[in-house]
Amino acid sequence: MSVITVKHLGLQDYLQTYQAMQAFSAQRLPDTTDEIWLVEHPPVFTQGLNGQAEHIHQSLRDIPLVHTDRGGQITYHGPGQLVIYVLIDLRRRKLGVRQLVSLLEQSVIDLLADYQLSAQARADAPGIYLEGKKIASLGLKIKRQTSYHGLALNINMDLTPFEWITPCGLQAMQMTQLADYLPDATVADIQPDLVRHFRQQLENSPIMTD
Repeated sequence: MSVITVKHLGLQDYLQTYQAMQAFSAQRLPDTTDEIWLVEHPPVFTQGLNGQAEHIHQSLRDIPLVHTDRGGQITYHGPGQLVIYVLIDLRRRKLGVRQLVSLLEQSVIDLLADYQLSAQARADAPGIYLEGKKIASLGLKIKRQTSYHGLALNINMDLTPFEWITPCGLQAMQMTQLADYLPDATVADIQPDLVRHFRQQLENSPIMTD
């Protein structure tokens, strides 16, 4: 497999991680090694560039709201959710943006299939859906043909704060998590398998042609 650095960051403040991604992407050179960051965040709401105020239904209590430069709308992060940030040079890997989205989605679909769970992507709403509920949210930023931000997979977390918002702008969308199907699932257990599936998707992706 081509070189890619995987960093296990543990529990990290969202804003600091977001700023670190921006700095990494701004400073990277044509030969900078691609990276995958695996992280959990303390409770935080994040608003994408397409976010709308009406998607916040009630007070967010003492949980901060961070406005970001990723695509998409509002979502929630908290402990027990596995976040994978992909800092990828799309030009070097000959990937398109939609292709990278599909690779991330298929990685989760393949991961869940390992547990006999049949999940799907939706063309109209990026992310992964299981039995009509959303289990993974996705949002990227592409700058100078490199990516940052990524995908958040609900593993074993408190889903309550999702009820205070319209997750990803999807009306009446219910959220779910892996622990609803595998009660003993943990972020630590799932991390290596998700990375393995994503790397396989990267290696097997067809090269884009003009």
